[in-house]
Amino acid sequence: MTLPASLPRRRLLAGSACGAALAAAPALLRAQAFPSKPITLIVPWPAGGSTDRHHRALAELASKQLGQTIVIENKPGAGGTLGPGTMALTAKPDGYTISQFPMGMLRLPHMQKVPWDPIRDFSFIIGVSGYTFGFTVRADSPFKTFNDYIEAARRQPGKVDYGSTGIGTSPHLLMEELAGEAKVQLTHVPFKGNADLQQALLGGHVMAQSDASGWDKFVDGGQMRLLVTFGERRTKRWPNVPTAKDLGFNVVSSSPYGLVGPKGMDPAVVRTLHDAFKKAMDDPEHQKVLDQLNQDVWYRSGEDYRQWAVATYAKDKALIERLGLAAK
Repeated sequence: MTLPASLPRRRLLAGSACGAALAAAPALLRAQAFPSKPITLIVPWPAGGSTDRHHRALAELASKQLGQTIVIENKPGAGGTLGPGTMALTAKPDGYTISQFPMGMLRLPHMQKVPWDPIRDFSFIIGVSGYTFGFTVRADSPFKTFNDYIEAARRQPGKVDYGSTGIGTSPHLLMEELAGEAKVQLTHVPFKGNADLQQALLGGHVMAQSDASGWDKFVDGGQMRLLVTFGERRTKRWPNVPTAKDLGFNVVSSSPYGLVGPKGMDPAVVRTLHDAFKKAMDDPEHQKVLDQLNQDVWYRSGEDYRQWAVATYAKDKALIERLGLAAK
């Protein structure tokens, strides 16, 4: 019996299709296998501060969803921009190196030249939370109220100081904005992060500090006095402490943040990370940590987070220029 002439061609096509499928299989398996090793999460602040505490707890919960350890790497400096900025320039976009993305990333480029673009050089994964900012002094400080502090600055222009977590950070800019409204001159002392700043205040090296709620344990423990907070409303944890708005200052800040990776990440990898961290954020244990830090959930999908960053980057340019901090 003679075989049809078309059979060899059919076999050839079938063999080619099989070969293509086999060639594609490793790539498919790699995509399906993510993550196959530990993931590094850069926290661009020193260990021990509120941001570090939050991300360590969140990473532990997300690692259970991913089946891989998430290792925290503290990389402080440049007002929280050193860590994510270095990641953007050096890390592979494979999902194994991600970073917290603080508001300073959207402000520093307006203030000085940086080697990265805060929008184009990042893959936005998920929006996570925002801070409760407050202004504290040592428990033995002569400043019993925030108005005491402002009045001292009026009497001694430039002689009254405060520390923050760095030039261009939200704790710095909100105080510059408030000083402008109050028509006082304050001396700003920048630090690498929360932990360094707390120790400087406790050691008497600065008169006061503007910071996120890493000061909570010192306030509750009696070593510091909380004079004012900067939210839309008073906090549940310290309801007797006035907001800046209560005192007549039109200054409100929560400085939302989230997680990003280098530009060019596989959308499937971004989705895997997003889903794991979203489940971690929904975990009751995560809410307990946020309650301790007096923070709220600020969930945004990756695309919504990117769109928010684009809008905020444009809006904050006007703020930087108004405060006279724009690059010349």
